[in-house]
Amino acid sequence: MSRLFDYLYHQRDHGAIDKSLCGKNDQGQWWSYSTSELVSHAEKASQGLIAMGLKPGDKVAIVSYANRPEWTVMDFATQMAGIISIPLYPTISPSDYEYILNQAEVQYAFCGGGDLFDKLSEAQKNTPSLKKIYSFEPDSKADFWLDTFSDEHSDRREEIMAGIKHEDLATIIYTSGTTGKPKGVMLSHRNIMHAVEQTLPILDQVAKGHNVLSFLPLCHIFERAVSMAYIKKSASVHYCAVDDLAGPDGAIRTVKPHFFSTVPRLLEKIYEAIYNKGLELTGLKKKLFFWALSLTDDYEIGDKGGLKNAIADKLIFSKWREALGGNVKLIVTGAAPCPAKMMRIFNAAGIPIREGYGLTETSPTLSLNMMGEGQATIGTVGPVIGGVDIYLDTEGEYRDGEGEILAHGPNVMIGYYKRPEENEKVFTEINGKRYFRTGDVGTFVTNKYGVKCLKITDRKKELLKTSGGKYVAPAPIENRLKEDFLIEQVMLIGDKRKFVSALIVPAEAALMKWCEENNVPYTSIEEVIQKPEVQSLYNKCVADCNPEFSHIEQVKKFKLVGQQWLPTREDGTEAELTPTMKLKRRVIEAKFAAQIDEMYD
Repeated sequence: MSRLFDYLYHQRDHGAIDKSLCGKNDQGQWWSYSTSELVSHAEKASQGLIAMGLKPGDKVAIVSYANRPEWTVMDFATQMAGIISIPLYPTISPSDYEYILNQAEVQYAFCGGGDLFDKLSEAQKNTPSLKKIYSFEPDSKADFWLDTFSDEHSDRREEIMAGIKHEDLATIIYTSGTTGKPKGVMLSHRNIMHAVEQTLPILDQVAKGHNVLSFLPLCHIFERAVSMAYIKKSASVHYCAVDDLAGPDGAIRTVKPHFFSTVPRLLEKIYEAIYNKGLELTGLKKKLFFWALSLTDDYEIGDKGGLKNAIADKLIFSKWREALGGNVKLIVTGAAPCPAKMMRIFNAAGIPIREGYGLTETSPTLSLNMMGEGQATIGTVGPVIGGVDIYLDTEGEYRDGEGEILAHGPNVMIGYYKRPEENEKVFTEINGKRYFRTGDVGTFVTNKYGVKCLKITDRKKELLKTSGGKYVAPAPIENRLKEDFLIEQVMLIGDKRKFVSALIVPAEAALMKWCEENNVPYTSIEEVIQKPEVQSLYNKCVADCNPEFSHIEQVKKFKLVGQQWLPTREDGTEAELTPTMKLKRRVIEAKFAAQIDEMYD
């Protein structure tokens, strides 16, 4: 296998299943493509693209709010026709749509429901190359995507497929970014397949026909690569929206997944829900709950536990696993740092979590905590995957052993599309090898098994430099603060300032519960955060955390913020998070400039 679409034929020839890709209809009922139907649809869709006059190297965009089987069908269809797919985030601004469609010279677009057809139509007015928009929804204002399918041109499709090479460009993914215009990351079949093949062992416990959930955006390389791994493993992929995960009829309860990938924020949400349920208990049940929780404080992956852990597992942790469907063998998290507390709690509770690290530019995986003995260490992103060489560039203001992470390997992107000046910035040659500058700061640690693991210490671009000339890495401090169940989100301030401060978004459900138990009247989040009792409460949260960091790194002042930070805003204002839930620090600083200035007055 050397091209991405080979995974589809591998499933057909070695592990065909009745429910290969599954989605939900408007009535909330699951429906599915069998392997043979998936292959047939992808081939006919590919032939339809050829019938439309598209040639190898042309561009087609795909966008949908929720993951759905049609997205993957069109992904395979473009690959088979040698067409370059341009996956789009559904939540980006209209100006970003216009910029991407024009820069990539997209000729056709396929979209899901909601307002996507309207957004694309608006962008089309200023996009000369965009000829037509098709919809996955039959009742859309756009033409229906199935109408493009063709039974002809199969010979031409097979001819094109035979000529596609391992190193050929497969997709251009425009990074969400926290500043500036999106950059198009050019990834080849080889780039993505190397990451997939090197991380497949983590799916060893996933067997043919096992149920897996896919809800992270397919337009992001993380979930897209994971989906390719699912297809090779012949897992039954259930696509759904994030909003459809919870509840008695939600995907977790109905699908009972064996595996899924996620981001830390969703793990935090699950933990918050569990914690708040524990707060609602009374008497002995409440004592048992928090006793069991206390056993996770010092847990390390590989710990065997004893009688106490066995009792806690039977009485408490088994119920947590049941709430996740009862079948979960593994959850992989990435895209943002996962707090160590989350890792300890879930792994101790018999819900294995493994954290990985990578970027869109590296297809995405550079390192991954695996399932074998000694192959996972909490607080790290695991051993570097096979075939990848990591070099730490220590020139700069770093602590001993730290440096910017540079990566060389078959999964590193071809380059940024039409951005030679950006390529000059991110690629450097060391000992005759071409390395990619990740912009992340890291170090290597060796665990008790003698395994060398990569540890991310911060984002180079996000390092704060106080007015006293001292560097502060915000991510470790922010992650530590977020371990407190009363804190939902946090962002450190301090660049060119006299000291470090923080904006803190309270976890509303936990704060409401605290107010109830402490007889503090709760009207609204905006009003309650002004109360002296609540200010004192959060002052203690910060004070408890500060001793773990140096004097320079400690948070001297903070402001509570009543507005939750989101990846999209319906009022048209710029969102505070990227689609992958990273902080847009520039946006947040601008929105809360008055509160920040108050802290430094």
